[in-house]
Amino acid sequence: MTKRFVSDVDIDFGERDDILQHIVTTPAAIRTTKQTRRHNSGVHVTDIPYDPVEDMAAIDYNIAEKRGYVKLDLLNVWIYKLVRDERHLVELMREPDWSRLQDRELFEKLIQIGGQWNTLQQVNEPINSIPRLAMFISLIRPGKKHLIGNTWREIAETIWDRDDEGYSFKRSHAVAYAQLVVVHMNLLEENPDAVQTTAFASQE
Repeated sequence: MTKRFVSDVDIDFGERDDILQHIVTTPAAIRTTKQTRRHNSGVHVTDIPYDPVEDMAAIDYNIAEKRGYVKLDLLNVWIYKLVRDERHLVELMREPDWSRLQDRELFEKLIQIGGQWNTLQQVNEPINSIPRLAMFISLIRPGKKHLIGNTWREIAETIWDRDDEGYSFKRSHAVAYAQLVVVHMNLLEENPDAVQTTAFASQE
């Protein structure tokens, strides 16, 4: 039996253009009912039918995935510009002081979750681990907001279930973003000014 490889790989960079200078890619395409446009972050790194007029793939990325084409999402994450090297990153991945999440001034600076202070107030139990932080990150997506107010045990029963009722996060993505928030928490402990000057732009 032939197995089909399905890719959903996100790679974060301080500046994605730095890597794009060194690899050959074709921008992925998104087809909607109104138009076909470039994917915000997705690129194909293997041969794929190409639209030379629009300079992007000639196949919508969802259809391309079903046909076995690999797409990588290369994401700009500004925090990594503040990380000096690999050793510094490992240091920043240490267990944070979770109680600092109750400091509104700090919380509202944090990447990914900073705009969710009011949601945090509806959480009945503390966020004191990466698994809980990952669940919180998934809770704030439309597909899982109905779980807000439940206990972590109750939330854990269905938070990672896939359904068609609104946008939600895969566990792997949520855990990765939770670790990113931890890195930012520890960066802010080192340097309280480690904040972005413009709004964080989410990538599709």
